[in-house]
Amino acid sequence: MLDRTDRSLVGIWWWTVDKWLLASAMLLMTLGMILVMAASPAVASLINLPSEHFIVRQIIYLVPALLIMLSVSMLEPRPIRVLSLIGLIAVIGLMFLAIVKGNEIKGATRWISFAGFTLQPSELAKPFFAIVSAWLLTLWREGQDFPGWAYATGLAAVIVTILVGQPDIGMTVLILVTWGFQMFLAGMPMLFVISAAGLTPLGFFIAYLNLPHVQLRVDKFFEGGSWQVERAKESFAEGGYFGVGPGDGIVKLHLPDAHSDFIFAVAAEEYGAIACLALLGLYGFVIVRGFARALSGEGLFCLIASASLVMQFGVQASIHMASSVNLIPTKGMTLPFISYGGSSLLASSITMGVILALTRKRTTVDHFSDRGRA
Repeated sequence: MLDRTDRSLVGIWWWTVDKWLLASAMLLMTLGMILVMAASPAVASLINLPSEHFIVRQIIYLVPALLIMLSVSMLEPRPIRVLSLIGLIAVIGLMFLAIVKGNEIKGATRWISFAGFTLQPSELAKPFFAIVSAWLLTLWREGQDFPGWAYATGLAAVIVTILVGQPDIGMTVLILVTWGFQMFLAGMPMLFVISAAGLTPLGFFIAYLNLPHVQLRVDKFFEGGSWQVERAKESFAEGGYFGVGPGDGIVKLHLPDAHSDFIFAVAAEEYGAIACLALLGLYGFVIVRGFARALSGEGLFCLIASASLVMQFGVQASIHMASSVNLIPTKGMTLPFISYGGSSLLASSITMGVILALTRKRTTVDHFSDRGRA
């Protein structure tokens, strides 16, 4: 055990990090591994792969993701800003490359393959954009004559343009919601925020008219849901309160994306509604705890960046669960820390790592200790 007098990097981190958020993130990772083990063998069999294919790959993803989350949570705000700026520049380039030379899957070009692995760069754009945009808005509010809000808006416009070109409407929504939420936190006039929110339905209508896959999903939603959604809804009815038991579910035998886009349905059938409510409560705890810690953080940057990352985390989880029960059209969005996928797991780890880093308790003792080391 680390003593409170330990002034090493790990010692300071241990006594300043929010252990409830850290424990919640690690619990979500563990539950995700359990659900991937339950859902993925059937999916692998559908596409003629070994039954353990996705399980082994998820373990390969999980180890570096955990190390990244812990490493990022030890950083101070300045290196987080610098690394995020470098990362965002690289990710924007990869997103553009995905459009030009990426693999087309289900009518979208969002992925880049190399060395037998597939990367979805737009997943990483979420946390990097939130951090860089928060930095620009902080410079605007704390600096003189620096148009940070204009740069943040331009950056959001560039990313949204690339996402629409892929196309990826779900990720576009997340980026726009993040941008609007940060503008609100930074003190942008309410008339501007309300006007931007009022234009959102117009954007959806334009996407419906011009993007066939969006039109198809919306039409299917109003017709009662697609075939996959119908199977997902049946899983909630079959599972009841306590589920049919681990490994005994049948919905995963019919859903090609049971291990990713519809893993919440697998949880509902095999573990029941009580388990789903517990999972929902765990996400709710992370969101409430994250917002509370963000409000008690030091400085405007920590507030805007950590709060917007918590919001991103919660909105993504809400979209996944809502689409599984046909409350909204399907978006093909993963459940953070739970769904299969290296890109999603890496993005969630970076997001949680930054939240943990920016919400750490920074005391006067730590400040003078840092100065002494410098």
